[in-house]
Amino acid sequence: MGYKILMIDDDKELLKMLKSYFEIKHYTVLTAENGAEGLKMAESEPDIILLDVNMPQIDGIEVCRRIRDKVACPILFLTARVEEQDRVNGLLSGGDDYILKPFSLKELEARIAAHLKREERHRTKSRYRFQGELSIDYTAKSVQIGETFLELTKLEYAIVEFLSMNPGIVFDKERIYENVCGYDAEGDSRVITELIRRIRRKFGEHTETEYIETVWGMGYRWIK
Repeated sequence: MGYKILMIDDDKELLKMLKSYFEIKHYTVLTAENGAEGLKMAESEPDIILLDVNMPQIDGIEVCRRIRDKVACPILFLTARVEEQDRVNGLLSGGDDYILKPFSLKELEARIAAHLKREERHRTKSRYRFQGELSIDYTAKSVQIGETFLELTKLEYAIVEFLSMNPGIVFDKERIYENVCGYDAEGDSRVITELIRRIRRKFGEHTETEYIETVWGMGYRWIK
């Protein structure tokens, strides 16, 4: 099939069992044991997400709410909860379906297949990154910290995109300039210093987290 499933659940034994079952069915299976890890793993562009509701720290409802605008794939909640309001909250947060624990593997497989078939014709993938409070939508070319979208110029966004898509790698000003302005562009690579200063200032108005690091004598890199 070639489909990729992301499973987010704090029940390690359940994850192990589901991973084994669906890999036999020729799915690629990614697993995360908590909401924070799940948010990060969502960057891998899964075809469908199975999401436990009741997890510590970041529960499934919050995970769904935070990724729904960036993730086009179906999200199925796995939950032992049966209250109507829980189902309502899950669907309002952007979930597509519920399956109650304990469940039949055959039923879960059928639900997954139905959602994948429904999405196959009209699904559009988007590239994105989640990192703490920060989310970057590379398709929409937008940067968001918490609930706030940052107002970045075209070149400021281009620098954020280039560095964030190559985390941990140090680039000198000339290389950054060539990548965001083009090899034939006329100008001075020293403008990169000022642009990065402006990016940091705009980020700093909404978070104390540093995302771009200066490596003295070498250049800049995106902090993983």
